[in-house]
Amino acid sequence: MNARPWNAAPPMIAAVLLAACGGGGGDDDDGNAPPPPVVETRAHDSRTFKIDPATLAFPALTGTTALTDRWTGVLNGAGYRIEVPKNWNGKLVMYAHGYNGTGDQLKVTTPSLRRYLIENGYAWAASSYSTNFYDVRAGVEDTNALALAFTKIAAENGRTLEKPQEFYVTGHSMGGHVAAAAVEKETLEKARNKVTYKGAVPMCGVMGDTELFDYFGAYQLAAQHLAGKPATSFPTTDWGQIRGDVQAALFTTFSTQSTAQGEKLKAVVKNLTGGERPIFDAGYRNTALQSVVWGTAFGGDGTINGILNRNVVDTTRFTYQFDADPAVSAEEKAFNDAIFRAKAAEGANAERPDGLRWIPKVNGEIDVPVVTLHTLGDMYVPFSMQQIYRKRVEAKGKGALLAQRAIRAPGHCDFTVAEQEAAFETMLQKALDARAPAAGDDVLDPAKVAAAAYGCTFTVNTLGRDDNPALADVRAALPACP
Repeated sequence: MNARPWNAAPPMIAAVLLAACGGGGGDDDDGNAPPPPVVETRAHDSRTFKIDPATLAFPALTGTTALTDRWTGVLNGAGYRIEVPKNWNGKLVMYAHGYNGTGDQLKVTTPSLRRYLIENGYAWAASSYSTNFYDVRAGVEDTNALALAFTKIAAENGRTLEKPQEFYVTGHSMGGHVAAAAVEKETLEKARNKVTYKGAVPMCGVMGDTELFDYFGAYQLAAQHLAGKPATSFPTTDWGQIRGDVQAALFTTFSTQSTAQGEKLKAVVKNLTGGERPIFDAGYRNTALQSVVWGTAFGGDGTINGILNRNVVDTTRFTYQFDADPAVSAEEKAFNDAIFRAKAAEGANAERPDGLRWIPKVNGEIDVPVVTLHTLGDMYVPFSMQQIYRKRVEAKGKGALLAQRAIRAPGHCDFTVAEQEAAFETMLQKALDARAPAAGDDVLDPAKVAAAAYGCTFTVNTLGRDDNPALADVRAALPACP
């Protein structure tokens, strides 16, 4: 997800039912077929999007001897970029981009692993998706459709290629959600465009699917309560009017200097985002990213901007705490008893008869290796997403297929290219040889996560030619590994 609004509250709409008149659950005595399934429509279904073909072109990569063919075009309303080395190894990597906001202009993002991929013989392809908003369903379907059209597109551009021997998928943020969902059993069964990937590398991904929005809701409701502006319902329809007062009650300088009540909020957010850990403080002080959370992630009506028809946000399971002690103090009990709880509408993101859920699930039911990356200070898509995912994968008995890597950085998706390459190589090794080790960090042991050296194993602060130079100063300002 890029730093643009994804949860601003649209007007509520009623569900429109498209169903045949009458009818029961099965054939009647006259042998008539049962009626078609009832299918809801939603606000998102009436939105239109466009792609400017002039934005699709991308130049040859500089500073490399790799020779490639580069193709662009539009497939089913989605723009795409494809790059295939002359010495193609027969393997295709699909890249899923992050959140592109709520505008009508689609865009394609070139993967940060581009140099690594083409210099090692891999072809890559990236879709704009056919919609914007937080439409992970479109992200999965359009990415898969592009993968399936790869050889046809090559032929149309004068190059005859065999079907890829192997497909892999990777992505950032919302694209990490796409990549994670793409290898789920539910997706393999329900997707309209079916692709069997050999492995996935979701980075800074929304690995808890709708639980991300529960976090936003819990953070906002806690802030309101501690600021003396407690919610009495959800959604909070006047968030835009009270936001300034809430911030003034909690911060003397947003988000770097807190009041006494603000210190309690900071402790609450630490626990919501993954618990005691290095780099949390730097992430909490990341005012630019916190402004995105407070300005665009808060204040929604729970439909995720019309992707759903009903509220999906649920905060009933959270136990708010003001310290690292799992025991609930008297003060914490009073707070938990008093704070308003958002409750999801039944079936807000239910399975659908027409393909994937509107927000595809990341159930942890995988049969291929998955290697994830996540920064420790991310307040937008927090590190707790990895803890949720690990629990889900373990519950399905698939823990040996998952490796997770904590990166010591304070922002959202601010990895070095070297960190991403290492994760991708580990996934490839595991995909090609199930016995290959897939090293990662323990994300569930509180003592290990809280250790001063946590995240040091896979953090690579040395910048390469494709890194953003600004990362050097950001990393240098962080606590050094002991």
